[in-house]
Amino acid sequence: MDLKVVEYEVGERVAVVRLNRPERLNTWTGRMHVEYRWALAQAEQDPSVRVIIVTGAGRGFCAGADARALEGHVAKGGYDPGTPNVMENPGYGVRPEYDHNFAFQFGMTKPIIAAINGPAAGVGLAIACYADLRFAAEGAKLTTAHGKLGLPAEYGLSWILPRLIGVTRANDLLLSSRVVLAEEAATMGLVNAVVPAEQLWEHTMRYARQLADGVSPASLRETKRQIYADLHGDVGSSVRESERLLDVMMREADYREGVAAFVEKRAPNFMDRAER
Repeated sequence: MDLKVVEYEVGERVAVVRLNRPERLNTWTGRMHVEYRWALAQAEQDPSVRVIIVTGAGRGFCAGADARALEGHVAKGGYDPGTPNVMENPGYGVRPEYDHNFAFQFGMTKPIIAAINGPAAGVGLAIACYADLRFAAEGAKLTTAHGKLGLPAEYGLSWILPRLIGVTRANDLLLSSRVVLAEEAATMGLVNAVVPAEQLWEHTMRYARQLADGVSPASLRETKRQIYADLHGDVGSSVRESERLLDVMMREADYREGVAAFVEKRAPNFMDRAER
């Protein structure tokens, strides 16, 4: 695909998906949606990729829907996503609940880290919330945004925010659409860490490489699958599935290598899927 508003690159087992409309604070468009899904599909299919970072170019992460697109919806008298009927569907087919915009990230096999380098509003906040981990720059502004536009909570934020930070805090953000800074978001548990803006990329990449180099890819894949399946299930099913996976994964190469590294007091050397 000829990428125009998203950048995609891979290095050292980490894929980077960067929203790239810095002059517009990476506001969301139909074209960006198509390219975003394409980039995530490439990362999901690449056996050398173990972790994915999503971030924004320039001063913003994603400051919500593009103002021109919002005006277009008014002119058309309704919502027009501006996307083709056929797009890449990474993460689809795992569970029916995941086969929707941004919820598909739950079905992907690789951890997604959001590096929130600036404003994340509306759909931008949704993208960050569907990531598995979130690191934010000091002073970054986050908001659900929809209330001040006369809209409903977007893209399942009314489902995911209560599960991330609890109903009481989620109600505050969803009902008020107020802006919270990254520091307050951290006290809510919405972001994992807040770091100085100039250190955000180094911090995020260091964490991503710790996952990519130090954790079994099979473990990352199955643990992520368990987390989101269990959000939709019950405790008994969770225990039963974990016991089934123990039996399966103890026969695999990653387990043998993990035990050997532990006994020999060295770093593990887990193979990429293509090397198996």
